Amino acid sequence: MRASRFLGPAFAVATLAVAAAPARAQVALPVGPEVRSVSFVGNTTFPPDSLELAIVTTETQCTVPILLRPLCWFGVGRRRGELREVEVDRDAARLEIWYQRRGFREVDVSADSELGLDGRVGVVFTVAEGQPVMADSVAYVGADAFVGTDLLNELPIRAGDRWSSLRLDATRDTLVRRLNNRGYPYADVLRQTVFPAGEPYHAHVTFEVEAGTRAVYGDIQVSGIDHLSESTILRTLPFRSGDPFRVGQLVDAQARLFGLELVTSASINPDLSSPADSTVALQVQVQEGDPYRVRAGAGWSRSECLNAESRWTSRNFFGGGRVLQVRGRLANILASEWHETWGCRQVGTDEYTDLTWLAAVDFSQPWIFSTRNRFSASLFGERQSIPEVFIRKSFGLQLALIRAVGPQTPLTLSYRPELSSLDAAEILLCSGFLVCTEQDIDVLTRAQRVAPVGLNLTRDLSNNLLNPTRGYRLIVDLEHAARWTGSQFRYDRALVEGTWYSRLVGPAVLATRIRGGWVGSGGEAGTTDIIPPQKRYYAGGANSVRGFAQSRLGPRVLLADTTALLGICSKSEIADLTCDATGARFDSRPIGGTRVLEGNAEVRVPLGTDLEAVTFMDFGQVWSNGQQVSLEALEFTPGLGLRYLSPVGPLRVDLGYNFQADERLPVVTTGFVADASAAGGYRATDDLVILDSPVSFRSSESRFQLHISIGQAF
Repeated sequence: MRASRFLGPAFAVATLAVAAAPARAQVALPVGPEVRSVSFVGNTTFPPDSLELAIVTTETQCTVPILLRPLCWFGVGRRRGELREVEVDRDAARLEIWYQRRGFREVDVSADSELGLDGRVGVVFTVAEGQPVMADSVAYVGADAFVGTDLLNELPIRAGDRWSSLRLDATRDTLVRRLNNRGYPYADVLRQTVFPAGEPYHAHVTFEVEAGTRAVYGDIQVSGIDHLSESTILRTLPFRSGDPFRVGQLVDAQARLFGLELVTSASINPDLSSPADSTVALQVQVQEGDPYRVRAGAGWSRSECLNAESRWTSRNFFGGGRVLQVRGRLANILASEWHETWGCRQVGTDEYTDLTWLAAVDFSQPWIFSTRNRFSASLFGERQSIPEVFIRKSFGLQLALIRAVGPQTPLTLSYRPELSSLDAAEILLCSGFLVCTEQDIDVLTRAQRVAPVGLNLTRDLSNNLLNPTRGYRLIVDLEHAARWTGSQFRYDRALVEGTWYSRLVGPAVLATRIRGGWVGSGGEAGTTDIIPPQKRYYAGGANSVRGFAQSRLGPRVLLADTTALLGICSKSEIADLTCDATGARFDSRPIGGTRVLEGNAEVRVPLGTDLEAVTFMDFGQVWSNGQQVSLEALEFTPGLGLRYLSPVGPLRVDLGYNFQADERLPVVTTGFVADASAAGGYRATDDLVILDSPVSFRSSESRFQLHISIGQAF
């Protein structure tokens, strides 16, 4: 048995080595010694990581995440740095040019290499920076007409700055762009630097501004349309013929054309062949896709078992670029048969294994009142299940007005009235809201109106929808429900989420996310003071804190069967809630909370064209009303993952680990009432009760949690 424990890892390492062998065989064997290190001496102005970008010579690096570093000992994920004497000499020249462009005209760089006892080489670049050249004055000729405007504000170079050809180029480009956006499409800016004789460290910079002819949009010609009308294309543009020319509007116009569901590509080309012409004609080239689209797919997860969805879309419904979509989704397929198996274990038991579904009809109008606005409406019905928490059935309507307030930044005002009912929510209502009698629970679980008004701001400046490597995303989501909105529940809800992506060493990507939310209710005549269970916060799962199963992080209670308790406590102890249930068998149930804080950080490293290795650290916690928010209560869960980059998005496998210790949790069970006619003087009831004494509990779930899904975690 002991030997078999080592065969698995050994076999895996051998397999990786064999798989990597053909790739290595196709590459010529290295001819130079291995570079152990690359260092810089004398670089007081710029850090080493900036200088490394200017040279070719690199040291040997391990490109896999920290937790996978042992793989580099076997050659997996190890990028060898090779010494080439010619390139080292060229690197010294590259560094000199790099410095000179940044104002160090007298820089001198020398390179040296030292062979170690292990046969590897250390390369050292010695930099004598010298004194930098300073821009004593910066003048703008021909810009008198723009005095009082922001044309010359906050430019990349100012008098007193270190002279740099890069800053000069950036200043020229900024001036041209600003003039283009003020209606001068033919603007040009010439730059000149004078170095006074006998003053090698001083420079005088002059920018000669030639604004040219001010212009407006002329004729706008549209081509490539088949199903869309020309009026639809023109109406989508943020300008009309005769409006002042703005080059920035052309980029915005192209993005808006892509917003039409039917458009697959779009380009806008201005005719700038006549510098003296005050009108600029535009050629709008559009390519359309199919007017109708049918999509279907299937998947599997441990919390939903098998699931499938499909949708039919008319992408030019009655013309005008309107969109009509019919969609449906089924989940928990075969869950009743498979819920005890490893693959569907997080589905739950009993009624939680029944099918969950969604059916909806969506309509979208691409413009309303303004080209920046879009209107959408959705009629829906659904059966939603959060395993072992509640089951919700709802039918309703969602109306939304979306306004583009910036690039990839929609602001959405929505109204969502729905008739919603709850099943299997008795434990949640009793433990979370002290509503424990069968009669009171029946009142709160029957169909009731929930009608929140929402305001959502989303800003997505990431560089890729499915697998971003840089940029950021921001979401601010606010909700309010009260009697004036038509709701039988009164609550306020706020959620803020920010995600940031950046490059690390080589192709490695650091992805981080922080998420925080709050929800609260307030007394109002004619409304229920309870927060709807679907509006509470839950944490844990494939897109949350991955060391925990779905919704298993945060406030929980223990459900005990009364029959089992009778072996520990008497009926009278259960009736007066003094029973100490320590030693009984429990089933833990999450009840959600009113405040949540989550954070994620992961490093994604390519292992080839279609594979990524991931190491991550997640943290989070959910607090209920009676708990104080404390950072000491945060749970941290490290883990490893693998991604296969498929055409429909990354196929993801994550394995997380949690360190959660024993907790003291309240016990919920069905109670007894005194009844002289009953055996033993007590009669069992269907009402739930909460025992006075919490018990120490350790979850029987594995500390390791495996999650399989489609798409990055965030």
